[in-house]
Amino acid sequence: MIVVAIDGPSGSGKSSTSRSIAHRAGWNYLDTGALYRAVTWLALKNSAESAKEILLLIIDNNIKFIASATDPRVFCGDIDVTTQIRSEEITENVSRISAMPEVRAELLTIQRKIISSATRGIVVEGRDIGTVVVPDAPLKIFLTADLQARANRRASELPENVKSVTQVGESLQNRDEVDSNRTISPLTKAQEAVHVDSTDLNLEETVERIWELLKERSLLGLPIVAILGRPNVGKSTLINRFIGRREAIVEDTPGVTRDRVQYECEWGGRRFIVMDTGGWESKPDGISIQVSASAELAMQEADVLAFVVDSHVGALDEDDVLVQELRKAKKPTLLIANKVDSDVDESDAHALWNLGLGEPRFVSALHGRGSGDLLDQIVKLLPEVGGAQIQDGYRRIALIGRPNVGKSSLLNAIAGESRSIVDDVAGTTRDPVDELIEFGGSIWRFVDTAGLKKRANQASGTDYYATLRTQTALERCECAVVVLDASEPISEQDLRIITMVEEAGKAMVIVMNKWDLVDEDRRDQLDREIDRHLDQVEWAQRVNVAAKTGWHRDRLAPALRTALDGWERRVPTAKLNSFLGALIGATPPPVRGGKQPKIFYATQAGIAPPKFVIFSSGWIEASYRRFIERRLREEFGFPGTPVQVAIRVKEREKEN
Repeated sequence: MIVVAIDGPSGSGKSSTSRSIAHRAGWNYLDTGALYRAVTWLALKNSAESAKEILLLIIDNNIKFIASATDPRVFCGDIDVTTQIRSEEITENVSRISAMPEVRAELLTIQRKIISSATRGIVVEGRDIGTVVVPDAPLKIFLTADLQARANRRASELPENVKSVTQVGESLQNRDEVDSNRTISPLTKAQEAVHVDSTDLNLEETVERIWELLKERSLLGLPIVAILGRPNVGKSTLINRFIGRREAIVEDTPGVTRDRVQYECEWGGRRFIVMDTGGWESKPDGISIQVSASAELAMQEADVLAFVVDSHVGALDEDDVLVQELRKAKKPTLLIANKVDSDVDESDAHALWNLGLGEPRFVSALHGRGSGDLLDQIVKLLPEVGGAQIQDGYRRIALIGRPNVGKSSLLNAIAGESRSIVDDVAGTTRDPVDELIEFGGSIWRFVDTAGLKKRANQASGTDYYATLRTQTALERCECAVVVLDASEPISEQDLRIITMVEEAGKAMVIVMNKWDLVDEDRRDQLDREIDRHLDQVEWAQRVNVAAKTGWHRDRLAPALRTALDGWERRVPTAKLNSFLGALIGATPPPVRGGKQPKIFYATQAGIAPPKFVIFSSGWIEASYRRFIERRLREEFGFPGTPVQVAIRVKEREKEN
C-alpha cells in the first residue's frame, strides 16, 4: 500500500492537489487538518478549554473521516460537520487547539487507523505527515507557495468583502508562525521530502509534477494482465512469447500450470505484469477445483483480462460459462485466438466472434505470428495505475567501481556492521548484494556490486556474468556511488565506469575511498588528476572517506540527498523560457552556414535525469549546447546529476 505524504503551510494548495492525485490514482484521501478542525468545532461548541476536556469530547463523539477523494466528509458522532468546520471562527482557533500535545497524540492514533485501512494507496495531507504521522511514506512532498500567492488563493475562496487580501495574508502569516514554532510536531520539511513551489504553477501543473515523481519512482504500481482460458490452449506458451524467454512451464499435458504465477513484461516503453493462471474448468473436480478458484481470483486482481481460446478446437459450451464470468468482472477484456498459424486458420477463427467478446485477436504463440500486434492492443488497455506494487519507496543506491576499491567495506561502514564479505583478494563480491540500511536518518536500499574489470564484451566466464549483473543493478538504481581508490592514480577503467553511469542517466556521487592512506604528496597529485580527468563530471557530488575506519561516512547521506534532489528537479516552463530569452539576448547562437539559427522556446521533457528540448530554426553547435547546459546549472543548480540538452529543428509556419 502506497502512502503519499503532502505537508506545507496553509494556502499552498495541499487539499486540491492531494484530492486530485488521489482521484486520478483511485486511492483514498485524508485531510488531517479537517480532523483538527472537527476537534476545534467540538471544543468551541462545548466551551471546552483544557486538553482534558477536549480529549473527553473526542472519545465521546467518535470523530470519523470518509476517506473519499471525490466527497471527503467529517463526522462528530452522527453529525456531519464537513461544512461547519470551514468557518472563520474555526480557522482562527484551530492552531491553538492543534498545538496541544494530548490532542495531537489522540488524533495521531485516529489518523494512523484511517491510513492503515486503505487498500491500494492513500494521499495524506497536513503539516506533520512526513515527519510524524507516516515517517516512512514512500513519497513525501513539501508543498509551498509565497505568502502573496497563498493570500490571493485564500481570498478568492471567501465571499466578497469578507476580508481583504492583506488581511488574509496577515492571518496566514500568523498561522505559519504558530505552526512552525510549536513545540510538538512543528511544520517542517522532512529530510527526504521533495520541495514543490506552487507559486508559479496552476493546479494541473502541480498535480503533474507530483504524478511525474510517482511514475519515475515506480510507485503507481504495474498493471496486471491475467491470461485466462481452459487447460492446454497455450497460455504459458503465449506468456513465454511476451516475456521473450522460456520461463513458464510448457507441456502437451493439460493442467501443467496450477498456481497464479507473475512475470514482468515490457513493450513499447510500458512495463506490466502478465499473470499465468491454471486452466479454468466449468465443472472442476479434485485439484481442478483449486486451480479454477485461483483463476477466478486472478480475474479480481487483474487490471486487464486476456481470454485465450484454441482456434483449432474453437469455442466450447463450457467457454460460455467463463465468458459470463468475464462480463461480470467489468474489466477491459481481450479475446485471443491462439494457434492461428496461417491465413486459413485465421479465416476459421472468425467464428469466435460468436462469443460476444468483440473482435478476436489472432496469434500463434508458438511461432510468434501476430504477437507484436497483440501486445500493442494490450498496452492500449493498460491503466495508468496498476495493482502490482513492485517498489517499496526506498531510494535505490548502487555501489560501483573497479575490484578492490573498497565497495564492500563502504557498505559495511554505512551499515555499521558486516554485511558483505571483505578480502584483500580482488573480486570477492560476484553477485549484487541488496541491503536495506538505515543511514543518516533514512532507510536506503544499497546494492553492492561486483568490481568491473573490463568491458563486458571482453570479459569471459564468471567475470562476464558479474559484469552483466552489475550493469543491471546500474539500470535499476537511482543513484550510483562510484567508489575510487584515492591512494592510487585514477585509471582508465575508473573513467569508463564514470562515463557508463553518466550515459545511463543516473545521479552520481564519487567516493574517494582509502583516504587514510593519502599523504600530502598524493593529495597534490590527486587534485591534478581530478582537474585533468573529472572536469566533465564536475557536477558530481564528491565525498572523501575511509571505509575501514568509518571516517566521514556520515557525509555520504547528505551527498546522496543532494544528488537525488538534482536528479528529480523540474524547472517551471515560464522560468525556463525567461532564462533562455535573457541568455540568447546576451549571447546568441553562432552563425552556421551563413545563417544564425533562431531559438524559439524550450521545455523540460522529463526528470531523472533532467532532459531539456530546445526548439530552433536550425541546428545548434555542440559547443553552444554545452554552454546552455553550463548556464542551466548556474541558474537552476542540478548538482549530482547529468543534464541532457537536445535540439529539435522546427521550421516556423509560413504566413499566407
